[in-house]
Amino acid sequence: MSTNLARLLDIMALLRDPERGCPWDVEQDFSTIAPHTIEEAYEVADAIQRGDMAALLDELGDLLLQVVFHAQMANEAGLFDFEAVAGAICDKLVRRHPHVFGDEIVEDAQAQTHAWEEHKAGERRDKAAADGLDHGTLDGVPVALPALTRALKLQKRAARAGFDWRQADEVLEKFAEEIGELKAEMSDGADPSRLTDETGDLLFTCVNLARKLGIDPETALRQGNAKFEKRFRHMEAGFTARGQRLDDVSFAEKEAAWGKAKRATDN
Repeated sequence: MSTNLARLLDIMALLRDPERGCPWDVEQDFSTIAPHTIEEAYEVADAIQRGDMAALLDELGDLLLQVVFHAQMANEAGLFDFEAVAGAICDKLVRRHPHVFGDEIVEDAQAQTHAWEEHKAGERRDKAAADGLDHGTLDGVPVALPALTRALKLQKRAARAGFDWRQADEVLEKFAEEIGELKAEMSDGADPSRLTDETGDLLFTCVNLARKLGIDPETALRQGNAKFEKRFRHMEAGFTARGQRLDDVSFAEKEAAWGKAKRATDN
């Protein structure tokens, strides 16, 4: 084990020591640390998106700390330790790469992606059989995933089972259908539960469209967020430079300024 990794494990063990450790660290459990784990993963993704390698180094350390934290708590409970975590992922990587560690032949990255998913599906079937359960196509897609990510995973699973649109144009037709259904609900009195249901269908179809176009919907939405933020800040800065508050100008003025911001920021 490397010096720094061993040092990290020792530091985490000390932080969790009931007598000499940090009170905050000592009182944590799996459920309280889980949100921090998710947050750190997003911060890693953000550093990559920004191309900030110094930040990536720092955020990867924070994410590694989350793994070490969970492993330390598991070790204290007599469940497993960090060495077992590392061993489990090593075994999984070898098992899912028979073309590297065995005799199978994979032609290209696309074929490897297909083989990887087949290996994962086989593992899920084996686990279900071992637990005496029936295996379903959508089994094992975590409910706790962000809704956008989970929608994509559900659709990919269904597609591998042959339940899929043939072309993106067909999804566009479904998209128009979902908009029509949402409009109908809005005209019928806008019952909140029905509006939520139809809006969910529309968003789910958006994810399907992105998937059929070969676009990651999370990446697309992140870019959309960044574009909106850039344009909005430009628009607001223009009013601020003239001594005006955004709240005090008319919608028509905002709309005109938004058009200028679009042209200015799209160059």
